[in-house]
Amino acid sequence: MKGAEWYQADEVAEAYEDKRFSKGGRLIDEREKEAVLEALSPLEGKRVLEIACGTGRFTAMLAAEGADIVGLDISGAMLRQGRQKAQELGVDDHLEFMRGDAARLPFPDDHFDAVFAVRFFHLADTPASFLAEMARVSKSQVFFDTFNRYSLRSIYNWLLPMGSRLYSETEVLRLLHGADLQLEEEAHDFVLPYGFYRQIPDEVAAAFRDADTAVGKTPLGRPLATVSYWDARVA
Repeated sequence: MKGAEWYQADEVAEAYEDKRFSKGGRLIDEREKEAVLEALSPLEGKRVLEIACGTGRFTAMLAAEGADIVGLDISGAMLRQGRQKAQELGVDDHLEFMRGDAARLPFPDDHFDAVFAVRFFHLADTPASFLAEMARVSKSQVFFDTFNRYSLRSIYNWLLPMGSRLYSETEVLRLLHGADLQLEEEAHDFVLPYGFYRQIPDEVAAAFRDADTAVGKTPLGRPLATVSYWDARVA
């Protein structure tokens, strides 16, 4: 996986959320949380696995919504941040954090009602094997996002320290078929560069995000979409 060593550094974990979701980046965080909640709800009593949970921003949120959730990540430093967040929110008794490899999930077949990963597949060197493992341990739902090949991200992707794996719709559908998953729903979001949002104040970012949303509702929204969310079912 791209950036595995970088993500495991203590200093990266400690500054991760403040750096990624500061200023206007808060709007991206809100959109991603909205997408996860829309896909996985209702959550009360649902057994959920989050792949690459990082600092637990989704894990803790879903635990607060009633999910029985496990957050798995390769980074011990990220998991420490997640445990601290869960304690602060008072949900540490309702979730479990585990260090592990997403390519070899330590769970039996059909163990979870839903398995999801956000901000993961752009780093995956072997996406088919990761998706197959997610499908194996889920009895019903698999949800994930991708950065899109034919979007603004393709223009500046080479400038990013680790780059990103970009996906076409055809490739995602092929991956789903290979993992015996059936696409249930999809959503596409036109998003200006995340780094741009992080550099501007909330009040300015909000206007740009309104423009993003407006473009997404036009016929140009789908072909220009930077991020896609894929909600699939185990066949």
